[in-house]
Amino acid sequence: MRHMFFAVAGLIVCAGVALAQVPSVQVSDAWARATTSSARVGGAFMTLKAVGGDDRVVSVSSPVAETIELHESINDGGVMKMREVPRLALAPGQATVLKPGSYHIMLIGLKKPLNRGESFPLTITFEKAAPVTVTVTVQAAGASAPGHQGH
Repeated sequence: MRHMFFAVAGLIVCAGVALAQVPSVQVSDAWARATTSSARVGGAFMTLKAVGGDDRVVSVSSPVAETIELHESINDGGVMKMREVPRLALAPGQATVLKPGSYHIMLIGLKKPLNRGESFPLTITFEKAAPVTVTVTVQAAGASAPGHQGH
């Protein structure tokens, strides 16, 4: 007997019976802060939501920077520090918000300044889900959230 498999709305289906949900990650509100003309680093922020099970961000890439790393901000004895994290776990069905002062994406070795109003592509690779490419919109230098213009 030959079985035909196909995906329907995130499910793997065989002969009309759903076998498993295909993991996916929804990405929304992707934004970055504008940088000065001499800045060599920048940050990108967004909301990630795993659908169909847990997942992990394993890498991020973009043509705007030489190196891109996942970082977290931590309070170490009253001093705020950033450190690289190799992977970022995503709990199923829960929003993971990358924001200033928390988890975020570091753009290291910027190839040109990030100018307010411009945008750039960023591809996120996951352990289980297919990679997702999003458009990151550059906000004001002091922005604290997408659409927030700063001071």
